[in-house]
Amino acid sequence: MSKKAKILIVEDEQDIVEILTYNLEKEGYQMASARDGLEGLTVAKEFRPDLILLDIMMPNMDGMELCQQLRKIPEFDDTLIAFLTARGESFTQISALDAGGDDFITKPIRPNVLSSRVRALLRRKGSSNSSIKSMVEFGDLKIDLEAFSLQLGNENIPLAKKEFELLALLVSKPGKVFKREEIMRKVWGNEVLVGDRTIDVHIRKLREKIGSDYIKTMKGVGYKFIF
Repeated sequence: MSKKAKILIVEDEQDIVEILTYNLEKEGYQMASARDGLEGLTVAKEFRPDLILLDIMMPNMDGMELCQQLRKIPEFDDTLIAFLTARGESFTQISALDAGGDDFITKPIRPNVLSSRVRALLRRKGSSNSSIKSMVEFGDLKIDLEAFSLQLGNENIPLAKKEFELLALLVSKPGKVFKREEIMRKVWGNEVLVGDRTIDVHIRKLREKIGSDYIKTMKGVGYKFIF
């Protein structure tokens, strides 16, 4: 991903916006900002960012609701969303992932750490389609790996970006047990730190959407796709 990538910061604390903007502009990114969720939604539609750095606790519309709203808009399916928050509780991380977030960055944020995380996120965006080749079918389940679409019977099933990438990995070798470390490395990458429950949250959401029969848990090891 080029350094000309577009980044939107949605944060109600102006000093944080100024610090993040200053450091990311030095890296060559195109920057925009918004002060709350409502303004963030408007700016996102106009600016069309590659990455959104999104605070959780904001007036008018909080970060969770904004993320959910954005994930309902097809144009933002490929937009990366990283939550910024001073709250480090595990339930907040799980809620952020449930809302459709891709990453979780805890304040205070050191500039060098922020730059590294942003580069890692944008590399994921740039390489996410590299292994996509064709359509696969398992019974009533049809997965178009090129179009990032999923069909169960005659129903189209919407998936968040990371949910689809996780499913694509599992179906790439049906019957193989993918260890948790391998899933984390191939779907989220080594450089991106996310909560321990990340995989569990995404597996649960996949099962809610496609049924519980396709993905089997291998306790203490990982997951495999069965048909």
